[in-house]
Amino acid sequence: MGWRSVVVDTPSKISFKNNYLVVTGSDNNMIHISEIDMLMISTTQATITAYALSELNKAKVRTVFCDEKRNPYGEISAYYGSHNTSKKINLQLKWDEDCKMRIFTQIIRQKIANQAALLTKIGKQNESVMLSSYLDEIQISDITNREGFAAKVYFNALFGKEFSRQIFSDTNAALDYGYTILLSAINRAVINCGCLTQLGLKHCNEYNFFNLSCDIIEPFRVIVDEYVYENIGRVLDRDYKFELVNLLNNQVRFNNENISLVMAIKQITKDIINHLNCHVYEGIKLYEL
Repeated sequence: MGWRSVVVDTPSKISFKNNYLVVTGSDNNMIHISEIDMLMISTTQATITAYALSELNKAKVRTVFCDEKRNPYGEISAYYGSHNTSKKINLQLKWDEDCKMRIFTQIIRQKIANQAALLTKIGKQNESVMLSSYLDEIQISDITNREGFAAKVYFNALFGKEFSRQIFSDTNAALDYGYTILLSAINRAVINCGCLTQLGLKHCNEYNFFNLSCDIIEPFRVIVDEYVYENIGRVLDRDYKFELVNLLNNQVRFNNENISLVMAIKQITKDIINHLNCHVYEGIKLYEL
């Protein structure tokens, strides 16, 4: 199981030889494929062989491609993430609706709790208290939209009262880029569990390929939010993008041990899916800031 996030951002040829991914360009690099969790090709001036793509898929490495602006726009993954994918999908189709909504509610509760914790960490105590008060008001499936109320208070506290997620800015571009990286890691974790990313808990947009991943991502967003807050005013350049990708390799505290963020994502995704398969919503461990 890989742990490295590899970014190729210069004109290169990517090939495969003797279980190594070989990147040939201005610098030559070889990385054992077993170490790679995600490969991001962040330039349109790179070529990759069919053999390399095939072996990356066999190793369940997520391969992400970027457009001419170096923004992620698509990814390749294997058809099957588990040896018994058909069985896992049948289980997914039978997930209990009440269990799904209760687990989704826990996810949103933890998202807001993490947002409040970040606001406390940066000295926004009043706003943190306001978010914490929403936790007592959350109902099943968040039918009163406490998540939306919390988001307005949260983002205004982080980035100013004039900030909106709807406007174009370097801050929003960085947030979107970081969220995309997280989503890619969660997509891989979902597929490795043998499930379909399209079938979500609360998210059910027919045009969204990643409804389930968009449910699971919520408590993790705060990791990107904190990093972007620490870099307010910074242009989303090559170095900044690389740092956002590298967040997956950062150590986080989960289940009383220090592990990489990407490993935490895998463990939490597997735990959520196992609970759903068993129609049990109690005892799920989610990421806490």
